[in-house]
Amino acid sequence: MFEYLTTGTCCRKISVKLDGKIIEDLEFDGGCNGNLKAVKRLVVGHSIDEIIPILRGNLCKNKGTSCADQLTYALEAAYKDANP
Repeated sequence: MFEYLTTGTCCRKISVKLDGKIIEDLEFDGGCNGNLKAVKRLVVGHSIDEIIPILRGNLCKNKGTSCADQLTYALEAAYKDANP
């Protein structure tokens, strides 16, 4: 699993497992447990090309980002790491 350290969120780290561009597994370390379990259920099995435009720019309070927004950066980083 690729590990992405988040910034500006309650979630400290996002672990992502991709199969090509398909999200195979996902784990959040910290954050709002119920909401992040729901995010996982909604995105696993889908392409990063589908998920990134939906979640990018989603903001939490006045933080300028959110766990869902940070997930989009984690997905891009995981894909780039696997496909240099």
